[in-house]
Amino acid sequence: MNLLYNKLIAVLFDDSKFYKNLLKIALPIMIQNFIASSLNMVDTMMIGKIGETQIAAVGIANQYFFFFNLIIIGMFSGCSIFISQFWGKKDCDNIRRVLGLGLLSGCIISIIFTIVALAIPNKIISLFNKDLIVIEQGVEYLRIVSMSYIFTAITFNYSFASRSIEKVLLPMIVSSIALLSNTFLNYIFIFGNFGMPSMGVKGAAIATLISRIIEMILLIGLIYYKRGILSATFKKMFDFNKIFIKTVYKTVVPVVLNEGCWGAGFVVYSIVYGRIGTQAMAAVQICNTIHNLFMVIIFSMASSSVVMIGNKIGAGEEEEAKIYAKKLLIVGCLVGFLISILLYNMSSYILSFFNVSDTVTYYCLMMIYTICAILVIRVFNILLVVGILRGGGDSKYSLCIEAFTMWIIGVPIAFLGAFVFKLPVHYVYALVTIEEIVKFIIGYMRLKSDRWIKNIVKHV
Repeated sequence: MNLLYNKLIAVLFDDSKFYKNLLKIALPIMIQNFIASSLNMVDTMMIGKIGETQIAAVGIANQYFFFFNLIIIGMFSGCSIFISQFWGKKDCDNIRRVLGLGLLSGCIISIIFTIVALAIPNKIISLFNKDLIVIEQGVEYLRIVSMSYIFTAITFNYSFASRSIEKVLLPMIVSSIALLSNTFLNYIFIFGNFGMPSMGVKGAAIATLISRIIEMILLIGLIYYKRGILSATFKKMFDFNKIFIKTVYKTVVPVVLNEGCWGAGFVVYSIVYGRIGTQAMAAVQICNTIHNLFMVIIFSMASSSVVMIGNKIGAGEEEEAKIYAKKLLIVGCLVGFLISILLYNMSSYILSFFNVSDTVTYYCLMMIYTICAILVIRVFNILLVVGILRGGGDSKYSLCIEAFTMWIIGVPIAFLGAFVFKLPVHYVYALVTIEEIVKFIIGYMRLKSDRWIKNIVKHV
C-alpha cells in the first residue's frame, strides 16, 4: 500500500510545469464554463418562475440546439486536434487553413439546421412531448432562437482555435460578457422590465439571439484588432486543396460522428423522458442544468487535455504525452470524487431555488444521487474520450466507444425501463448509467495499449 501511495505521489507531483500548463489553459475555460452553467441555471430558474410547462417547452426546444451544438463542437474539436498539433510544431500557415475550413464547414451546418428549424418546428417539438401547450411555446422559442445558430458557429470556430494555440483569456472574457448580457436581456424580455412588454418564452429566445450576435462581433473584432495568428485574411484561410481537406476530414469526421452519435442518443433519452411526462422532462432539464454546473472543472480539464496532449505529440514528445495522460486522469478522478461529495450535500439546498412541485423535486433529488454514485467513472470517461484520445489523434476509436456504449447499451435500456417496465423517470435515469461502466472498461484497455497516440500532422 505504501509503495502504491509513493508511486501515486511521484506521478502527481514530479512536474510543476504540468500544473502550470494545466492551470494556464484550464482556468480561463473553467471560469467561462462556470459562468455559462451558472447563467443557464439562472435562465432555467427565470423560465421556472412562469411555470413547469414553460421549463419543459424551452428544455425541449433546446434539445434541438443541443444536437446542433454537439455537431459543430465535434467539427471544431476535430479542427482543434490539428491546430493543437500544428501549434506544437509552430506551423502557422496550416493553422490558418484549418481555421478557414472550420469556418466554412460550421456555416454550412448552421444554415442547414436553421432551415430545418424554420420549416418544421412543430414536428421537432412534438417528437419530445404531445402536450399542445408545450408544443406551441416550444415552436415559438425555436423559430427565433434558430436564427442565432450561424453566429454561434462562427464564434465557436474562433474560440476553439484560440484555445488550441493557448490563447484562452479572450474567449473567456467575450463569452462571459455575452452570457451576462443574455441574463440581463432575459430579465427585461421575459418579465417585461424597463418598459418592455412581458414576453415569457419568446423573450428568452430574443435575448439569446441578441447575445449570440454580441458575442460573435466582440470576439472576431478583438482577434483582428490584436492581429494575432488567427487574424488571417480570407486568402490565407481558404488556401487549401482537396488533399488538405481530405486529410483534415479524416480525423474531423469521426469526431463529428462521435458528438452526433452521442447527441442523437441524448435526444432519444430526452424523447423517452418527455414521453414519461411533462414533470419528468422538467426534472431532467433541472437536473442536467445542475449537473453541468458542477462539472465545469471536468469539462475544462477535458478541453485542456486536447491542447496539452496534442501539443506534446505534435512536438514529437510522445512519452511525455503518455505521462500527461496519466496525470490528467488521476487529478480528474480525485476532483470528481470531491465534486460528488459536494453535490450530494448541496442538492436539497440548490433544488429549493426552483419553483416546482414536490414530485419534480423528488425526481431531481433521486437523479442527483445517481449522478453522485457514478461521478468518478463518468469523469474518467469524459477526460479519456473527449480529451486524451482526441488530443492523441485517436478519434475513430473514440467514436467506436461512444457509439457502442450508447446505442447498444444505453438507449435499449432506456426504452426497456420506460416503455416495457414503465419505471419512474429516476429509475430509468439510473439504469442508463450502466453504459458509463462499460465505457470505462473499454476506454481503460485502450489507454493501456498506447495505440491511441497518433501524430496526424507529421506528414502534412
